[in-house]
Amino acid sequence: MAAEVLRSLDLLVLFDDHHETFSTHTIPEATGMNRITFVLATVLSLPFTPLAAQDFQKGLAAAQAGDFATTLQEWTPLAEAGSARTQNALGYMYENGYGVPQDYAEAVRLYRLAADQGDANAQYNLGFMYENGQGVLQDNVMAHMWYNIGAANGNELGGEQRDSIAEGMTQQAIEQAQQMARDCMGSGYQNCGY
Repeated sequence: MAAEVLRSLDLLVLFDDHHETFSTHTIPEATGMNRITFVLATVLSLPFTPLAAQDFQKGLAAAQAGDFATTLQEWTPLAEAGSARTQNALGYMYENGYGVPQDYAEAVRLYRLAADQGDANAQYNLGFMYENGQGVLQDNVMAHMWYNIGAANGNELGGEQRDSIAEGMTQQAIEQAQQMARDCMGSGYQNCGY
């Protein structure tokens, strides 16, 4: 129970403390037609880009107000476009049934997308799903692996949960999980046991 409360608080921190960053790209000195073509192409593409109207912070504010329909409207295109942060947040909504039918399999799918991009919170969340058999078969080796990876990438709860789950595992199972974590991270999250 305490771990679930901490996990919920960690996700609230995720929502409150992490901000999308946008980099500004400069156009090399361009003159005449090249510059006009670039500006025209940029302006014309905006109405056709679903992400132009989507905003993580707007979705977050809607979620905090209990308006999950707006949250889904804002976050779904961002998640589909590959935002790991948004994939993790949507996964949490599906895991807990916030504004959507509770769907552990969809939560796991979204967590995997984000985890495969190195998102430490999604990696922790995958560990939680494996530990509890939600959307996947219960598997302490996989849970240990994901908690370990999440911890290595900065999720403090991942280290705590990894150590907690290890208490009930054999040394051989722990070593297997550690090797799987090394293989997963070493392959750029391409060889993660699923």
